[in-house]
Amino acid sequence: MTISRRDILTTGTLASIAAATTATSAGAADPIVSATPQLTPDAALRRLKDGNAGFVADRPVKSDLSRARRLALAEGQQPFATLVGCSDSRVGPEQLFGAGLGELFIVRTAGNNVDTAGMGSIEYSVTALGVPLVVVLGHEKCGAVAAAVDVVNKDVRLPGSIGRMIEPIIPSVLVARRAGATNETLLNRTIDENVRRMVDRLQNYSEPMLLEPQRQGKLKVVGAVYSLATGSVRWL
Repeated sequence: MTISRRDILTTGTLASIAAATTATSAGAADPIVSATPQLTPDAALRRLKDGNAGFVADRPVKSDLSRARRLALAEGQQPFATLVGCSDSRVGPEQLFGAGLGELFIVRTAGNNVDTAGMGSIEYSVTALGVPLVVVLGHEKCGAVAAAVDVVNKDVRLPGSIGRMIEPIIPSVLVARRAGATNETLLNRTIDENVRRMVDRLQNYSEPMLLEPQRQGKLKVVGAVYSLATGSVRWL
């Protein structure tokens, strides 16, 4: 088998990142916190759904916040899902899904879109930590999506970096409008479309480090939208 220089560099870089992010006073620790086999993609998704059901029913899961848990996590991590979500303060992934310390690898930006840093974070979680599930989570009444709708409908000009931040959402507004969304439904339709576009990007247009695990059945990428009022997560 021929190993290319790129393969060597990629493998070495990932190993270096894993070691650097889990270093302790005793030296570099293994990035995986437990020898327990990782969940399958479907089992990870079921765990999130069960956790959200408990949240909606006001029966939140009691997380392990003990000193023993913190000490274990200081040696490494084994999250079972990566959450690509919005920065909105009302949408805390751990609470919505009843997850505890070290269980979710979270990437959050306004409008749940990812730039190079976000994509690299997702790739790291899959390649170095073996995460079997990536969830793109939008939410109702998203301010970033609403801003993109205003740019399209009202030609609003946004200051500073905000305008550049919402640019990736504008195609979702246009798709929703072409699909027949009215002024009353455009925001919600765009929120759904924005999630679907990001899921499609991760499923079909990513680096091989995301595409290959999906082809092998080791990784699943799904989308969902959270209701602020009910607490429920609707899976797309």
